[in-house]
Amino acid sequence: MNIGLLTLEIFLPDSHSLKEKRYVIRSLKDRLRKFNVSIAECDHQELWQRSTMGIVSISSDHGVLEKTLNAVAEESEKILNGSLSNYQIEYL
Repeated sequence: MNIGLLTLEIFLPDSHSLKEKRYVIRSLKDRLRKFNVSIAECDHQELWQRSTMGIVSISSDHGVLEKTLNAVAEESEKILNGSLSNYQIEYL
């Protein structure tokens, strides 16, 4: 069994409240649902311009896991339109 963790560092310069941030995060989670991954906000919950998202997937095949997490990272970049400051993929 292979476990993959994708960590997204997000900076939202146009967000002026937690409500605006939650809207962006909720829409990101909804659009990434098609990849069948688990998503949670891991850090910066009380800051309205920053967020750290943890995305996890499990697979018996490492290649499938790598392909899925890379696709999620690429889709996140498209959805966030320049607000993704960094991402990191780890395999456990």
